[in-house]
Amino acid sequence: MKPKDIVLDFYKSDVLLDRKAVSEFLHPEVTIDWNTSKGFIQMNYDDILSLTDELAKAYVRSKIRISHVIQEKNLVSLRFSHFVKTIENPREEMLMGNFFVIWEVKEGKLFRGYQMSHFS
Repeated sequence: MKPKDIVLDFYKSDVLLDRKAVSEFLHPEVTIDWNTSKGFIQMNYDDILSLTDELAKAYVRSKIRISHVIQEKNLVSLRFSHFVKTIENPREEMLMGNFFVIWEVKEGKLFRGYQMSHFS
């Protein structure tokens, strides 16, 4: 499978709410450097799975709308908006934030991520 296809599959609807699905995409030595509107976070495999658990507690739906995809060898860049539906109001879709990420794919898994986000 091409790196671009692996990254696009990772961002399909609701994958980010499913711990088992997320774990299948991650390289055991995965790290992501994330610059958020509130500061810098560096996450590893366990941190990413913990974030998935937290998202699953708060949201019943997760949808990614991708506007740009660029692949160069084993690097894939995405620009996307992340929309969610909360447990309290499952009928209303709300924008969680806008993101830009570069993923390095190694051995068919997400290996190194560099992400910037701005939350709504």
